[in-house]
Amino acid sequence: MSDAARPGTTHADQPDWRRVATLLQESRALDDLEETRLLPERKVLYQFSARGHDLAQILLGLQLTDAHDGVAVYYRSRPLILTLGVSLEDAAAGPLARSGAFSDGRDIGVVFNKPGRGGPTVLPACGGVGAQYTPAAGWAQALRYRHEVLADRSCVRSIAVVLGGDASAATNGFWSALNIATTLKLPMLFYIEDNGFGISVPSQLQTPGGNIAANLRSFAGLTLLEGDGSSPAEAHEGTRRAVLEVRERRAPVLLRLTVPRLSGHSGQDTQTYKSPEILSAERARDPLNRLHQYLVPAWMPESEWTRIAAEARADVEAAVGRALARPPPDPRELTRFVFAESRDGVPLVQEQGGLAPEAHVLPRSSTEAHPQGARINMLTAIRRTLDTELAANPRMVVFGEDVGPKGGVHGATLGLQEKYGAGRVFDTSLSEEGIIGRAVGMALAGLLPVAEIQFRKYADSAAEQLNDCGTLRWRTHNRFAAPLVVRMPGGFFKCGDPWHSQTNEVAWVHGIGWQVAVPSNAEDAAGLLRAALRGNDPVIFFEHRAMLDGAWARRPYPGDEYVVPFGQARVVRAGCELTLVTWGAMVERCELAAEQSQVDVEVLDLRTLSPWDLTAVRASVEKTHRCLIVHEDNLTAGFGAEIAARLAQESFFSLEAPIERLGMPDIPSPHSPVLLEAAVPDGARIVGAIRELASA
Repeated sequence: MSDAARPGTTHADQPDWRRVATLLQESRALDDLEETRLLPERKVLYQFSARGHDLAQILLGLQLTDAHDGVAVYYRSRPLILTLGVSLEDAAAGPLARSGAFSDGRDIGVVFNKPGRGGPTVLPACGGVGAQYTPAAGWAQALRYRHEVLADRSCVRSIAVVLGGDASAATNGFWSALNIATTLKLPMLFYIEDNGFGISVPSQLQTPGGNIAANLRSFAGLTLLEGDGSSPAEAHEGTRRAVLEVRERRAPVLLRLTVPRLSGHSGQDTQTYKSPEILSAERARDPLNRLHQYLVPAWMPESEWTRIAAEARADVEAAVGRALARPPPDPRELTRFVFAESRDGVPLVQEQGGLAPEAHVLPRSSTEAHPQGARINMLTAIRRTLDTELAANPRMVVFGEDVGPKGGVHGATLGLQEKYGAGRVFDTSLSEEGIIGRAVGMALAGLLPVAEIQFRKYADSAAEQLNDCGTLRWRTHNRFAAPLVVRMPGGFFKCGDPWHSQTNEVAWVHGIGWQVAVPSNAEDAAGLLRAALRGNDPVIFFEHRAMLDGAWARRPYPGDEYVVPFGQARVVRAGCELTLVTWGAMVERCELAAEQSQVDVEVLDLRTLSPWDLTAVRASVEKTHRCLIVHEDNLTAGFGAEIAARLAQESFFSLEAPIERLGMPDIPSPHSPVLLEAAVPDGARIVGAIRELASA
């Protein structure tokens, strides 16, 4: 790495060193006040100092000037946040859990976010180490899409930047994002702050030799840069060159800067695992002292340095005082913004993420079906809905493993890449973390991602990204949202097994912020999928494998405008003696069992589990006075337990018999068809349960 211009010379690429000094002193003053006063006073509950990491972050931030730059950060990134324009008061209010800051007191105060508002966007950070990488890759891919597909020239030099410590380079998210960025040649900067430790674990146990850059020398398509992040000249030149390389080459760069971590991992960490020699060597590399040596007297006199430090301390003291004067968050607001909300019929649109903030106009929708032609299977209905929505919405992209030329392992995307091109319908690497993480980044950048997870069980690898996505609106207090659709096939089909036949849809009902659709037939599949694609919340769209080509599930296509509103159950069969509540593949079995039972059964297909139609279920139970719930998932803690609990609470005096549930035993899905039929509720058992309950 070449040296920057020496102090005292003129150079067009030199930063405003006085601003650098001011920002560094402000960052240090904030850290000092938290460590010495606010943390001991229990006014700050989680404290993560950036001392030692700060100078290089500030120099990086000064390079991020494009309105569409996206920056994914982690818990030690406050100096960068200050550089990008977050006020001292807001920066202080976050750790103090005061209202009006990054999350309005809902998240740890160092988990930052910042809507673009004409400048770089700071993507909502997560508490999990390494979770920031794949959303940054999604942002980078969205920049390319907006430029190349949507002809948005304003993105031509925009980049994605992701910050991480050396320990985070051992995570799945890092390697998944690295594969995405290098295989697609995305404009993405991996900025690695190597302080030699992951809490107490030395870097040699994170990557061979303790140097991730050295171990990536043979990684194709990646430019590698290294330097000393505590040296003003090297840190400036490294950040300047790295950002310029990504902007001009439109390809990924990894910049590794070594930095000292001058405080513990967190405010509670005493660093007893570091030897006196290590602590002394770190103090000798303090970037604040080295900046002082670099600037005084070459760039400024000692008196000016002293004045900057005093003014920064006074400004921080005043900002902390104003932050402390803010009210705490309002507990009455606690449950707001789990999902998109309206006030007096007017949507309360998030500041950034999805189509709504950019006033994207959606096609006309209708809840009236207009059946067209012969009955089609559910798979065809899904494919046709994806097709019509791709045609209507240029911001929609469909991706996952094998969704391109193969058309998906189930055939739902067959022919779509040929029709819309590989820029809009594309295959991904085999990483569910990467599929969902990049979908989050794309949604934050204003696209509509439709991601496919091949089988429900495979979603477990993406659980962190799915959970983080669902909570995103709530934990940013409606600043950000990531509306996207995850298509997820599962359930039994001819046979079962523990890896391809799991349902466990209740996991995503329990996942905060996710809407969950489980259609049982082609008409509902088209209507629910279209509603998901035109909504403003993330949706899990569960496609049951047994119903994709099942004869019972076939229906005429309901038209290109048809939507099924979430939270509205369908009465499959009217009756007055017993209510049977079900969804997915069990709807067919329950309807046939009701007909064979010689009991006047009312069958309700919930269609969506989040939200679910409690009103319809209560109305039916208060008419029939008996309720049977049937689902494919395991009985213990299945969604039927939630329905039963709510009915017991709210309709207890309407019941003339105990609520009954029928589901799978608490085992994985078995492979043998004989064992499968013994595990999944079948017609005979449903009939028996109906008759027993009706006679109770």
